[in-house]
Amino acid sequence: MERNPTPFNHRVEQLRDTLYRVIYLSDSPAGRGFDIALIVCILTSSTTVILDSVAEINQQYGRPLWLAEWLFTALFTLEYLLRLFCIQRPVKYVFSFYGIIDLLSIAPSYISLFVTGTHHLQIIRIVRVLRIFRVLKLVRLVNQSNMLVNALLASRLKIAIFLFAISTLLIVFGTTMYLIEGPENGFDNIPVSIYWAVVTLTTVGFGDITPKTDLGRAVSALVMVLGYAIIAVPTGIFTAEMNQELRKQEGRRAARVCPACGKRGHEDEANFCLVCGSPLSPNS
Repeated sequence: MERNPTPFNHRVEQLRDTLYRVIYLSDSPAGRGFDIALIVCILTSSTTVILDSVAEINQQYGRPLWLAEWLFTALFTLEYLLRLFCIQRPVKYVFSFYGIIDLLSIAPSYISLFVTGTHHLQIIRIVRVLRIFRVLKLVRLVNQSNMLVNALLASRLKIAIFLFAISTLLIVFGTTMYLIEGPENGFDNIPVSIYWAVVTLTTVGFGDITPKTDLGRAVSALVMVLGYAIIAVPTGIFTAEMNQELRKQEGRRAARVCPACGKRGHEDEANFCLVCGSPLSPNS
């Protein structure tokens, strides 16, 4: 005999649907209120962590700050569990950007029970304020941030090869300066000389280690000039990938056509036509 869904199961599904609309969507007063309250809690929690790191404040208000940190941890833990409960695919949320950040924002509190001092890592909660983009409907800003991330991912291999080449040059220049200047001029060993090479190549120039010989100064000048030339390389790589990603994004927008009025150029996240309001299919 087939059984109809029990009233309990029906109420659970209704609860999941309601929680999903409040937690994941911001197109209702309840959802918008939840997001704003969440951002206020995130900012307050981050302020608590910052104040707790000040010795004078910690000595005087250490206990209340500790209780406040655990109160926020409990609230964020409950929120995280509710997100898992009401979403259809919890695994997708867990491994998403916000899912990882949400987990990392509560993990330090529990780790601090076993490892002293790690609770200050709770400051990562401030990253969760990025949810304000969704609250304020700043879709274009989100699209631009996605474009930056995609460009970085696309250029990661080229940049990795570039960094490997730079690391090799730093070792060569550091070793050369160690042989030219030696410990008597502050270049005590090769690691210290490589540190000098990094500071000089990046044109920072702390001045804590400086060459004293004419040959060493000539090498320093070469490293400094080379540093200016090298800075342009990763910039060019990233710019090229940005242009390519921009062309891809424009192509995707051009492909999204409203079936009712024929309007083109809709954003990837758009669900309705910006002219006539007709629903857009994901692949339109």
